[in-house]
Amino acid sequence: MDETFDLGAGSYYSVHDRYPVSVDCILFSLHGGELSVLLAPRKFEPHRGVPSLMGGFVKHDETLDEAAARVLWELTGLDDVYMEQVGAFGALDRDPGERVISVAYFALIKSDGVIDARVGKYDAEWVSVGRLPELKFDHPLMIERALDALHRKVAREPVAFNLLPELFTLTQAQMLYERILGRSVDKRNFRRQLLDNKCIELTDKIDKLNSRRGAAMYRFNRESYKETLKFKI
Repeated sequence: MDETFDLGAGSYYSVHDRYPVSVDCILFSLHGGELSVLLAPRKFEPHRGVPSLMGGFVKHDETLDEAAARVLWELTGLDDVYMEQVGAFGALDRDPGERVISVAYFALIKSDGVIDARVGKYDAEWVSVGRLPELKFDHPLMIERALDALHRKVAREPVAFNLLPELFTLTQAQMLYERILGRSVDKRNFRRQLLDNKCIELTDKIDKLNSRRGAAMYRFNRESYKETLKFKI
């Protein structure tokens, strides 16, 4: 018989190892026309000064989701953005300082001057996912897994619209999807499926700044979104 079954509740938990738990946030944004991730230099050893994802330890009185939301809010001041858990990372040697189990999340953010100024206080900057610097720990794997999750998500649901301005053109929407997927999509098929969805609404606004002929502008209506958006792209 396993002796642990004879231990009291307090003794049962005390005989097991305990490790710090952290969250790492992969923050994506469309920056300079490219899908980018937010990186900041580490403020402490190990690897002080090396570009890193943003994160923090989970406090005793918060859930994993609450910890990730707190980190996001501290960085950006935003509390209403799309965020999804990527998975847990627990390799024995993932952190040379001490064994730390981390749960990664990705979030989609509309970057603007206010957000950029706020993250700039942490010396953070948006870096194109296609030109990432050398990263330490398992951060490259976290970003890879987050991108895989994002690719699967945008093919089924309209989460990508979290990266577009309130009003956008069909060209802007197509360019966004191509940046996320890293490949071209068929223009006619993409637009047909986009316009077939009731949550995409035509407005009376015309984009004359980026289009010489003037392009119709659309908006994403969250209230009318009833079913999963299914692109075949």
